[in-house]
Formats: sequence, structure tokens, C-alpha cells
Amino acid sequence: MPRAPDRPDSRPLYQQVRALLRERITHGVWSPGALLPSEFAIAEELGVSQGTVRKALDILCEQGLIVRRQGRGTFVAEHTPAEVLFRFFKIYRADGEQVLPESRGARARAGRATAGEQAALALEAREAVWRISRTRFAAGRPFIRETITLAMCRFPALDKWGVLPNTLYDLFQKEYGLTIGRADERINAVAAGAREAGHLDVAVGAPLLRIDRRAYGLDEQPIEWRVSLCHLKSMHYLATLG
Repeated sequence: MPRAPDRPDSRPLYQQVRALLRERITHGVWSPGALLPSEFAIAEELGVSQGTVRKALDILCEQGLIVRRQGRGTFVAEHTPAEVLFRFFKIYRADGEQVLPESRGARARAGRATAGEQAALALEAREAVWRISRTRFAAGRPFIRETITLAMCRFPALDKWGVLPNTLYDLFQKEYGLTIGRADERINAVAAGAREAGHLDVAVGAPLLRIDRRAYGLDEQPIEWRVSLCHLKSMHYLATLG
């Protein structure tokens, strides 16, 4: 396994160790679900203190890349449907309960990248993409109309799955070896056009929350562009800061 770099590095030592451990996860040295060596073993290998390793692991844990299990050890995080919804879906009911949406009948359809898709996913002009359009429901009510774009080169034969699962990130990880490390979201208010109004069963011109998400892999390369048009009614979007 790779060792700590020999070249000068101005970052604090724990940040250097964090970067090295993240690199091992990114390149599959430690695969999803794998048990990591003990803090002592990592510290001995890299020639640093256990405290330095622990601080590096704390950051990876906060970033959702590893999980600690009492009495069992530290593992590379695996995307599961429940974990994906709790980590990446930030819409809540008025009583504070998190909304867990469902989708029905979503399939991948092939196309050529538009200029917007090309910019969002760092693609070449007219590169092949998959597009997934779906309506998401809460308590039987449609409340999100969603369009997802993926580079076909990263997801070969995605259409072979037929109807896609409600949560996609666990499929990305388990079948394509792509782990979503983080996502950036841009939010603004828009009015419903005729098409989305029909899908969401609202009037044309109804206020919608538009969430533009760019999701990135552990290598910081863009994996997904997702645009969600949300009719929240008695729900709200919650972001925790700090």
C-alpha cells in the first residue's frame, strides 16, 4: 500500500494522513465495507502517532467515508438505501420528521449531452449520456419532479436494470464502483411550467423549489447532475451549518 509522501507538505500532519487514507479508499485499496487496520497499525506503518491517525479518521468519519462500529472496528462506508436518504435528502415535514421519498417506474434513456450537461459533468461536446426523469412521492402525493444526467462512459449498460431503484447511490457504488463523496446544491424559487405542473398535480405557475445538485466521487470528479423541482406545501428544506 502507498506510504506517506516524501516531498515537503505544508499541511498539518493529520491532514496529510487523512489525504493518504482517503486516497486508499478512492482507489479501492480499501473497498466499501472493508475493515480498516487498527489505529495502532496505521500509525506504525506511517510513522506517526495514534493521535494523528485518530484525528484523520475523525474527519473521514464526519465526511461519511468511514463508519465506526462499537466493539467491531472502523469500516469503509457503504451506501445503503436508508443511509443515502438520510445523508443526501434534506426535506422535512413541519413536525421535524425527515421525508423519505419514493419513486416509481424510473428508467435510463440514452442521449447526447447538451451544453448544460457538458458543463455540469465535465464532458466532451455531444458525449453520450443517460437521462433519468422521475416523479417522487411522499405519503402517496407527488411532490418532486426530478431529472438526473449521468455520463454513459461511467455507467455502461445502465439501461439493463430496467426500472431503477428508488435510491441510486447504492447502485452506483455496488455495481459501478463509484462512491458519492459529496454534493453541492444550488437552490432557487421557480414557477411551475405546464409539464411539471402536470406531473406534480399543481396549477401552472405554482411556486416550486428548484434544487440543482452536482454530486462528486471520491476523486472529486463530477458523477451526477440532478435537478429537482419540489412542491413542498407543508414541508421545508433544512440545511445544518457549522
